[in-house]
Amino acid sequence: MLKLLVPMILTLVGTGAGIGAAVVLQKPEPEAAAGVHDCPDPGVALDVVKKDHAPEDFEYVKLNNQFVVPIIENGRIDSLIVMGLSIEIDAGSTETVYSREPKLRDVFLQIMFDHAHAGGFEGAFTKSSSLDVLRQELSRSAQRILGDAAENVLITEIARQDAI
Repeated sequence: MLKLLVPMILTLVGTGAGIGAAVVLQKPEPEAAAGVHDCPDPGVALDVVKKDHAPEDFEYVKLNNQFVVPIIENGRIDSLIVMGLSIEIDAGSTETVYSREPKLRDVFLQIMFDHAHAGGFEGAFTKSSSLDVLRQELSRSAQRILGDAAENVLITEIARQDAI
């Protein structure tokens, strides 16, 4: 009997904890989060935002494979940086990205290698100032290759694996 009672109690406690966490972490109402009540004419402010950054105007294309960048110290690989990238593009340009992906990967890898040689992946490499430089250079290169279809390059994953 005790063998059945303990799992049932643990199940009830886990379920209660999950429900409690959901209630505590519940998102605020969209109007309160957007600050609509503070704006004298919310319709105007929302129209401006929609014109500049309408979500339906963009698509996000995740590049198929991660990028692996070796960090060289004293002539040997000291660590590896693994990055996943996505490209923010104009709607309907997905095929353009996939058809030019080999060129994009080549240019992106060269930029990451240069960033690594300049010390960009040392220390606190995930600081905004360090990643902003890399992100801007990747975005400029994507725009050179894809033209006006490319808006931004997004760093969706980044990890550093130190050698043992």
